[in-house]
Amino acid sequence: MAASSASHDRVVFETTDYDQAGEFLTGLYGIGIQLTGRKIGYFYRHTRMAADAFSVNIAAQPDKMALTVSPLTASLLVTQCRTTLDFRCEGAEHRFGPGEVFLNNRTEDGSAYWAQWCDGAVQCTILPFATLGQVAATADTRRDTPIRFTSLRPHSPAPSRHVTATLDYLTAGLRDQPETMCQPLVAGTAGRLLAASILAAFPNTALAEPTIEDRHDAHPATLRRAIAFIDDHVQHDIAAADIAAAAHTTIRAVEYAFRRHRGTTPMGYLRQVRLHHAHQELLVTDPTTGVTVTEVAARWGFFHPGRFAHYYRAAYGRPPYRTLRRH
Repeated sequence: MAASSASHDRVVFETTDYDQAGEFLTGLYGIGIQLTGRKIGYFYRHTRMAADAFSVNIAAQPDKMALTVSPLTASLLVTQCRTTLDFRCEGAEHRFGPGEVFLNNRTEDGSAYWAQWCDGAVQCTILPFATLGQVAATADTRRDTPIRFTSLRPHSPAPSRHVTATLDYLTAGLRDQPETMCQPLVAGTAGRLLAASILAAFPNTALAEPTIEDRHDAHPATLRRAIAFIDDHVQHDIAAADIAAAAHTTIRAVEYAFRRHRGTTPMGYLRQVRLHHAHQELLVTDPTTGVTVTEVAARWGFFHPGRFAHYYRAAYGRPPYRTLRRH
């Protein structure tokens, strides 16, 4: 027996037949997935919540279950364990306990893997590898070299806790504010926030510090080109890679230029400009139409009302609802 339901970008699937569960997962992700487990008394529940930039998938079952997954392509999978999970990939075996987070694949061409867990849930977040390239780059600037992870485990407990907090934060957003998370600027911002936290947590080939060439290119002309691009495209979903391309330099160079000459980052400046536009919209919006601060904030890429209110108060000296209500 199988049942499924969907609302917004949320899908819930339940079955008592692991063959049906395997077929569902294969159809959902477009790769071969085979499940094995106890047929009598079997129960499987899969919840999928998706934004444009990433998706969160929660698999839960009350008994021992194993799955074999075909090689993954184009997307990075990050798993959070809520139970003990055995994992086998690239000829190596791993065991992850409750609360641990790890990568299912290290490169965009991926590898097949096998996983098994008992009585509990695992949460897997899927992010396109291309999103990683929007926020960071490798040292090779002559060609588009994909970022590769050198370990399935985080550097240490501190970055592990940070990436887990980011995953939980975005998952709560998908669960509690699906309409907001589907806003174009919000979806893009959330995906790149996730990408940045993953790159900070797991060892990889992205180069964080500027090279000598990057420092040489971080001159005022680079900054002017970057600022002009941001000002002209503030209403579009733009990333650090887009800003760097418009400035004719690398992501690292444009980031160094902003730090050196403006004391901020390209995305920090973008946030300031969007905050200004949100402020202008609040000033001209008729409060009797029912428009809320949360709706205005989401249109300009702010998906956390509390953080938007914090940025707004710091910039304008009052909470945004007072501007909307003309107090």
